[in-house]
Amino acid sequence: MSAAVGSSTAVGGAPALPSGLLDVLNVASVVLDTKGRVVLWSPQAEELFGYTADEALGRYAAQVMIHERHVDLVVKLFADVMATGRSWAGAFPVRRKDGSTRMVEFRNMRLVNDQGTVYALGLAADRSTVRRLERDVALSTRMVAQSPIGLAVVDPDLRFVSVNPALARINGLPPEEHLGRRIREVLPSVDADALEMAMREVLRTGEPLVDRSTVGRTGADPDRDHAWSVSLYRLEDARGTVLGVAASVVDVTDQYRAGLEAEAARRRLALIADASARIGTTLDLERTARELAEVAVPELADVASVDLLDDVVAGRPFGPHATEAAAIRSLAVRAVDAPEALRAAAPAGQVVRYAADQLVTECVRTGQPVVIARVEEADLARIAPSAEAAGLLARAGVHSCLAVPLIARGEVLGALDLKRIHNPLPFGRDDLLLARELAARAAVQIDNARWYQNARTTALTLQRSLLPSHPPVTGGLEVASRYQPAGATTEVGGDWFDVIPLEDGKTALVVGDVMGSGIDAAATMGRLRTATTTLASLDLDPAVLLEHLDRITQGLDHSIATCVYAVHDPRLGRCRIANAGHLPPARVRPGAPPELLELPTGAPLGVGGVAFSTTDVAFTPGDLLVLYTDGLVETRRHSLDERLDALLALLGDPQRPLEELCDHLLSELHHPDNHDDVALLVARARG
Repeated sequence: MSAAVGSSTAVGGAPALPSGLLDVLNVASVVLDTKGRVVLWSPQAEELFGYTADEALGRYAAQVMIHERHVDLVVKLFADVMATGRSWAGAFPVRRKDGSTRMVEFRNMRLVNDQGTVYALGLAADRSTVRRLERDVALSTRMVAQSPIGLAVVDPDLRFVSVNPALARINGLPPEEHLGRRIREVLPSVDADALEMAMREVLRTGEPLVDRSTVGRTGADPDRDHAWSVSLYRLEDARGTVLGVAASVVDVTDQYRAGLEAEAARRRLALIADASARIGTTLDLERTARELAEVAVPELADVASVDLLDDVVAGRPFGPHATEAAAIRSLAVRAVDAPEALRAAAPAGQVVRYAADQLVTECVRTGQPVVIARVEEADLARIAPSAEAAGLLARAGVHSCLAVPLIARGEVLGALDLKRIHNPLPFGRDDLLLARELAARAAVQIDNARWYQNARTTALTLQRSLLPSHPPVTGGLEVASRYQPAGATTEVGGDWFDVIPLEDGKTALVVGDVMGSGIDAAATMGRLRTATTTLASLDLDPAVLLEHLDRITQGLDHSIATCVYAVHDPRLGRCRIANAGHLPPARVRPGAPPELLELPTGAPLGVGGVAFSTTDVAFTPGDLLVLYTDGLVETRRHSLDERLDALLALLGDPQRPLEELCDHLLSELHHPDNHDDVALLVARARG
């Protein structure tokens, strides 16, 4: 019998590994003849009773297996088994060869061979080992059956061989319908490939895989995603034979959804923080609208449009009735990987009339958000500005739409229009809250930019109306000029120039700069220009004229201005120049390098109490005089001396046409980041 240990043959002749359970029990086998003598004695019997086969064979079993106190009872039971053929089982203490006592579980049954000879087979095992195994099995069975955690065992082919009630409830399928099937057959809506790959890895390495997350749907709740934490362990018997994989499955859907909500909340806060930092960086209306659209895409939507009521942009009140259309001006459109949806939107700057029943009109009329969570074909006509645009949106795959009003200081300015294409989820409650928060923050910035733009337009219109127009040739001069307003996000300044014809062919040239900006600066500039023109007609010395202007400026609400005043006399070939705190003019003479005229700087107009000086310089035919305000040369990144040198370097050709020279100076010197306007006046003496 001992030679057979460690090998086995399955039905059909295929080799099969033995189970380790019998090895755990260490079951002893003993065969007795009809007289109760031992005729077969297994190695396990040697270990259990302490007698070798040589010592036990041929002896009465009662002498080597039974405690003397129970001999009579055992002999009676043996006789009953041999007479009736009924099996018997029980536990008796045995006295081992070494004199110790051990409780042993017995199973006895009658055997008959092919010649009709009767034998008795006794199977025996240590009772404590049997009880321990029974407890383990009972505990395992109860734990598996009553555990709230889903438990399963799959064989090496990854087919279910055991499923507990908890997992059956999770999967929505009775336990028996799992058996013999693989995961993909039982749960088609779960990522079976990933789970089976993990199981194969556990089978291969023996390393447990703990707390792996997976998401999907089961028959128990087919309409909602659930999340599970799956742990995998390789099962082996006592010999190390791999039996399969044990899996524990815990439903963590609540934690998963809480995590998703927390992550969504984090993204919302990050988006709002990003919006606070990015929207309203300037007072440019179009740029502010673009910043809002860029924040919304792609975090909140795949397509975003920022639309303002045309009446609001123009500064007119808006209050349409329910049956009226609305004129909407598109300020910004943003999309990611959605060219057809981009073509469907009105281009930035275009005004489109939306019917009374359309989405944007309803939003701006009611001041309330409008949501179409799932867009149907009939909804596209309400969303798109035209039938052609509706077709483009349909082809783009727009499936959800949201319009949120832009409201600032109680006034509806327009709407933030959002669409989803690639994001599979429809707009929900959290999306609406986020969109409203973005719209509320951006609307204030847009309103600020709108009011600033209207005020700037008014000031610029006023300033341009106050600046002169002059002929290209006056007296003995050829003259050209430019006025360049500051950037779109900067208030209009008080820079001005003037060309004033005087008696005897003389001409006065003026360039000035009122400190400050906005309408006040433009108005002060207009008053000083009028005063300069009036005083120039008196043919005053330039220094005397500046003294009069100084007194006038002191009476203009503490205004301060700088000014250069020059009078050209063609008969004398001279220029008389006075300076009130202004940058020096540049002069270019044929055959000589360009130069900055050395003039007494003087104090700005409005300071008072400082005398001005007149300087007389030669200015003969072919000479060039350049007067300018500081906006032409000053920057934050360069010193003033560097910039003045750059100005002189651009004046190397005194014969260059004056109009071309003005454009050249502005393009080369006026930096885009310069937040100051520029007045430029150039004059060339004629023969």
